[in-house]
Amino acid sequence: MSLSSGLAIALSALQASQGAEAVTANNVANANTPGYSRQVAELAPMPPETIGNVQYGTGVELTGVRSITDTLITNQIQQQQQQNGQATAFQSAMQPVQQMFAETQGSGLEGDIGNFFNSLQQLETQPTDTPTRQAVLNAAQTMASGFNQTAAQLASQRTNADQQVLQAVAQVNSLSQQIAGINSEIGGLPPNSSGAGQLSDQRTQLISQLSQLVQVQSVTTNSGMVNLTTVGGGALVVGNQSEALTTQVNAATGMHDVYAQGADITAALGASASGGEMGGYIQARDQAIPQMQSQLDTLAAGLANAVNTQNQAGYTLSGAAGGNFFNPPPAGVTGAAAAFSLAISNPANIAASSDGSAGSNGNAVTLANLRSQPIVAGQTPDAYYANAVSQLGTQIQNASVQQQAGAQLLAGLQNQLGSVSGVSLNEEAANLMQYQQAYDAAAKVASTIDAMMQSAMQMVP
Repeated sequence: MSLSSGLAIALSALQASQGAEAVTANNVANANTPGYSRQVAELAPMPPETIGNVQYGTGVELTGVRSITDTLITNQIQQQQQQNGQATAFQSAMQPVQQMFAETQGSGLEGDIGNFFNSLQQLETQPTDTPTRQAVLNAAQTMASGFNQTAAQLASQRTNADQQVLQAVAQVNSLSQQIAGINSEIGGLPPNSSGAGQLSDQRTQLISQLSQLVQVQSVTTNSGMVNLTTVGGGALVVGNQSEALTTQVNAATGMHDVYAQGADITAALGASASGGEMGGYIQARDQAIPQMQSQLDTLAAGLANAVNTQNQAGYTLSGAAGGNFFNPPPAGVTGAAAAFSLAISNPANIAASSDGSAGSNGNAVTLANLRSQPIVAGQTPDAYYANAVSQLGTQIQNASVQQQAGAQLLAGLQNQLGSVSGVSLNEEAANLMQYQQAYDAAAKVASTIDAMMQSAMQMVP
């Protein structure tokens, strides 16, 4: 083996050690960078040289730079982010709804209903008194306004949730484009390039953001690219191409449905427990809020129909047969709360009398007693309202529990990934010393061989 071969071996060691030092220094520099995965220099012996019957080593080379990560934990983190995003978005959309019904005793719509029936009880004692009759109309108008305002607030909150869905779609499309762009960059890099690891980390961060927004599944190809699909198999990213989600207004609801490659995925996202923020907003928009709207309409229609029927059974102050107290609710009760309004404006038209005489209060008593009758879907008005509010609170509480438990689980998974992919400064310091010593030794070998070659040259006459 020649001196020049030995010098080449020393040079390869210098270059490999220098490259490994650069990788270690990069780890140290990114020790606090979010999402950075520790990199490892991969060293391998160069192909040996055969001279006669003996094989001689030809040195070492830096074959690549590998990022240390755990795909299983990463996928678990992304799945948990989808679930947390769903629960968080549902809470965000429903908390304003809960505040509409978070009433102290005697306030809000509950108080309006109670005050209306209390005013009818007062009418029992003074059935001919005009101010008392006017107080009944005033309480009825306040109750009607309460229904109207609550219905409007629910509709507004549903519209807000719809806007959140649109924003989520725009964010998903933007992230998909960025991920496809990184796929393209990774595909253009040589194998085992250090740049591939850093780009992969950036892509993982983007996929994490995407997972918070929508349900997503990822598959890594042999070329290092990642293909992404959402619920129902709709493609989001295929190689270096992104597939945009689109929206269309639903003619029946006025809300925006979400489509992936022409397939409507709205219901699937709303029904999923891991639909991301988009799924959470859809669940609130298409399920929870409409349920509350339906219950409010049922309550309004039940009250209006029962009071109308009983008012028609009595007699007004002038002895005429009573008519509708409230305007009849729409057929099918949908929109009853928004349309809830008084049919009479003259207090004399309240049918308090049960026999046509001016002093009779029999029908006023029966009207007041409607509060304790099962006039709303087989329940009293107070019980129906309380049950509806309780169901709402349970839904939000369940989402809160899920979100808190999910946050703890996510933190645990992130700690696990950090123990695998995170940078240990102590370990990197030891690696720096090791590579520095290898570099110094290789430099000494090169210096020694150079001296030997100089001596050999001097010996030549």
